[in-house]
Formats: sequence, C-alpha cells, structure tokens
Amino acid sequence: MSKILRWDPFREMVSVRNQMDQIVGDFLSEPSIWQRDANRGYMRLALDVSENDDTYTVKASLPGIDLSDLDISFSENTLTIQGETQAENVDENEKWHLRERHFGSFMRSITLPTAINVDTIQANYEDGILTLNLPKAEEVKPRRIAIHATGDKTVVA
Repeated sequence: MSKILRWDPFREMVSVRNQMDQIVGDFLSEPSIWQRDANRGYMRLALDVSENDDTYTVKASLPGIDLSDLDISFSENTLTIQGETQAENVDENEKWHLRERHFGSFMRSITLPTAINVDTIQANYEDGILTLNLPKAEEVKPRRIAIHATGDKTVVA
C-alpha cells in the first residue's frame, strides 16, 4: 500500500541543496596533500592534529623539503607552518606523461583552543614527516581534586 504525501516545495529544495553540496564537495576535494588557495596565491598544507590530556600533536607530510625553506612560528595560540618547495630543472626536450607534484610557496595556520607552553614546543622532521608536539600550559591541564570526608580520615583522590 502506498502513502500519499503532501508536496512540500521547501523539502524538495533542501533535498536538491544537499545533493548539490555533495556533488560540489566531491568535485573540489583533491587527493593531494596540497590545496591551492587562489585568494592568497599559495598552496595550503594538509595537517593531522590530535590531542591528549597533556599535548597537541600536529603532523604534516613534507617530502623532499629543505629544512632551510621551512618556517614554523607560534603566536597568540596560532601555529603557522610555511615554506617553499623548489621546482626541478626540466629539459625542454622532455615529453611529460604525468606531472602532479606541486612546487611553490605553502602556508597553513591553525588556532588551538587552549593555552600552550611555548618554551617546550618540539619539532621533529623524519622521513618527510614534520611532527610538532605542543604541550598544554599547566593551568589548563585537568587536575584531580582530593575529597576529604568530614569527621573521617579517609581521603578520596
């Protein structure tokens, strides 16, 4: 048995909008770790950011980059990673079948939601992976509060 539904033009518009968002999102997503930012003229670096009770860990794939072309800064809870990859010299007589690697300036800034102990930030670059460990400031780390029972010597921590 089939149901008769009242036609709702707004429901139809929402459905079409959701389908268009999915199509455009699929079209714009790139499999590359680089995303071109046309507004600023540089590539945007893809990052992985994780958190535990004590630190934030930020990872970026930067294969083949010279560390002298890399600049990392932290100011006002904002981490900025920027640099430049140099293009290889190409022979004019070479015929390219595929060329997907990107060269040029890149930059990425992220703002962290909690205070960071700036003096203990560590950066490590190994096998083309940049790993940053950003320890949280002591005042924002969770602390366990001891409970003392009145008239009892028992302490719950």
